[in-house]
Amino acid sequence: MRFAYHACMCPPEQYAALAQAAERLGFDGFTLPDSIAYPEVADTKYPYNKDGSRNFLEGTPFVEPFVAIPYMAALTEKIRFTTSVVKLPIRNPVLVAKQLTTINVLSNNRFALGIGISPWVEDFEMCGEPWPGRGKRMDEMIEIVRGLHSGDYYSFEGEFYNIPSIKLCPVPSQTTPFIIGGHSEPALRRAAMIGDGWVHAGGNIETLEKMINRLQELRKEHGSDDRKDFEIHAATADAFSVDGVKRLEDIGVTECIIAFRDPYKGEQDMTSVDDKVKMMTWFAENVMDKV
Repeated sequence: MRFAYHACMCPPEQYAALAQAAERLGFDGFTLPDSIAYPEVADTKYPYNKDGSRNFLEGTPFVEPFVAIPYMAALTEKIRFTTSVVKLPIRNPVLVAKQLTTINVLSNNRFALGIGISPWVEDFEMCGEPWPGRGKRMDEMIEIVRGLHSGDYYSFEGEFYNIPSIKLCPVPSQTTPFIIGGHSEPALRRAAMIGDGWVHAGGNIETLEKMINRLQELRKEHGSDDRKDFEIHAATADAFSVDGVKRLEDIGVTECIIAFRDPYKGEQDMTSVDDKVKMMTWFAENVMDKV
């Protein structure tokens, strides 16, 4: 079992110290969420909390992952960085490929990209990208980004994108893994068909187990169940005990996402770095070291 620390949109000045502390304490990963801007007017409901409100996001400091991760990677040596999750279809695939290849060249392949569609039409409107066709467009984006990791000339003709023959330089020695997020049937199917893994957005172990069982059915259906390196990342309170971690491992989880704050409460993060490190230390000593 691997463990990834989630800083839960902490004050920006804390990221460097927290990444270094996570590495020192033996965490395997450090994960970041993604949000570009907060619209003044929005009607879309959020699917991952009880009331569908997005008010908890207003005034919350989201750092841009493609900027923050290389900053933290330069201050660490071995910890891996992931996103939970980047809203891929609101971006340009060639630009994303350039960002990913650069980060993994500079970090020695320490970045895996967690991706999702985004449940909010406002994200697409503010970035000038169409809302219709977003799922199929993301499928094309994944293919393009992977193709551009080759370092050879690559072109693409699809329903949404037409990329002339181009190549990127430099490229990393490994293709960036895609960890696909989402709880819907299409999201699980996409992870099973073309993903290198799946990331859970939160909830209890009972609902998580049902989703993992369905994911494994889809992997078998699409012939991807023989991949031993397929990752399943989960964010659940069950990870805060040795027995809970063992149960998560039994149902197929490969990485537990560990957060010490509930961002859905909408409260400002006033916890100091020292206090955060104390919580991380408790978890390392009482759970990670005993699993």
